[in-house]
Amino acid sequence: METAELIKKVRRIEIKTRGLSQHIFAGEYHSAFKGRGMAFSEVREYQYGDDIRNIDWNVTARFNHPFVKVFEEERELTVMLLIDVSGSHDFGSINQFKKNLITEVAAVLAFSAIQNNDKIGAVLFSSKVEKFIPPKKGKQHILRIIRELIDFVPEHKGTNLSEGIRYFTNMQKKRSTAFLISDFIDNGFEDALKVASKKHDLIALRVSDRREQELPPVGMIYMKDAESGHNLWVDSSSRSVREAFKNFWDSQKKLTDALFQKYGIDKVDIDTQNDYIKPLVTFFKKRI
Repeated sequence: METAELIKKVRRIEIKTRGLSQHIFAGEYHSAFKGRGMAFSEVREYQYGDDIRNIDWNVTARFNHPFVKVFEEERELTVMLLIDVSGSHDFGSINQFKKNLITEVAAVLAFSAIQNNDKIGAVLFSSKVEKFIPPKKGKQHILRIIRELIDFVPEHKGTNLSEGIRYFTNMQKKRSTAFLISDFIDNGFEDALKVASKKHDLIALRVSDRREQELPPVGMIYMKDAESGHNLWVDSSSRSVREAFKNFWDSQKKLTDALFQKYGIDKVDIDTQNDYIKPLVTFFKKRI
């Protein structure tokens, strides 16, 4: 992409998403995530009514008198965007491609984070980890993330959610808030999800398009798998073909929903044909 065109696209997304984060999401974001992390502050003598689970046994043994650990709310969070950049996101049948929707949503979350004095970073992954952007503060840092999402061309087209999740878990030692943004058309990532959900506040944002869920009866369709590159003709006039198409998506959705519920991971569903503002605001308010 030419530099001038890239700058225009970045500026357009900045204007839209910065305004949304300022007027709609900033308050909800703060209420949803601030105060969830607690940092160690000091040790003091035990007082009547203190939670015995906070007793510092090493200090207590040293002074032969009970002492407790005191914690305070963490005022600064680290927010990570784990973004699936595989080939399946180069698709959109209604208003926009899934990857364009992901870019907008990521920008809204990033601007909401810096307005609350949080750091923001990103992991871009396909079947491999493609790029890591360390968490930092500031507008210029967010614009860099937006530029990468607009202009980034992954080396691989496939999807391996485990790769991206494991990389994040190994890299980010301190507890953080992480948005895992993908269409979740993948399997075998349960173990990675389990570990990450224990260490971090993990939120799944599932991005979809209507034509992935429902095939219209328009006769023979020439289709290409964006990840594998395989081509095939599909007879969409066949009811059994359309049902098989729909059943695949439904089963994949049920599988991931069950995993999110099992490990206490909040999820948000967004799609290319509807506004993403309402589901995000609803999600934030639900966490307050």
